[in-house]
Amino acid sequence: MRGESGIAFSMPGGDASGTAGARPVDLAHLARQTMGDRELEREVLALFVNQSLSVRDQIVDADTGQRVLLAHGLKGSARGIGAFAVADCAGFIEQQPEDMRALKKLGTLIEEVRDFIAGISR
Repeated sequence: MRGESGIAFSMPGGDASGTAGARPVDLAHLARQTMGDRELEREVLALFVNQSLSVRDQIVDADTGQRVLLAHGLKGSARGIGAFAVADCAGFIEQQPEDMRALKKLGTLIEEVRDFIAGISR
């Protein structure tokens, strides 16, 4: 198994982001999911950013049924890349789609993940 210094493109932003538990994306999990393929890491992270920003922009104004579907899809994608706080929040929204505090928190978590990914992608 590779050490964390070899994952997520070996970029400085990831190294300065604290312990793995404090990072918005679990880079060790991501490396396992992509079998250490850095190009695949880049692709799935870019796809996740696009999806999560789209969900963020749609979910507040969506009807309850659509909100549940958006949250469910985001939950699975977030788990896949190791964005577990986003996944947990999306899972909560899936169960409690009317909770406006959770929707606001989801937006904040998505921004944190986006900023983190931008930092490691330099």
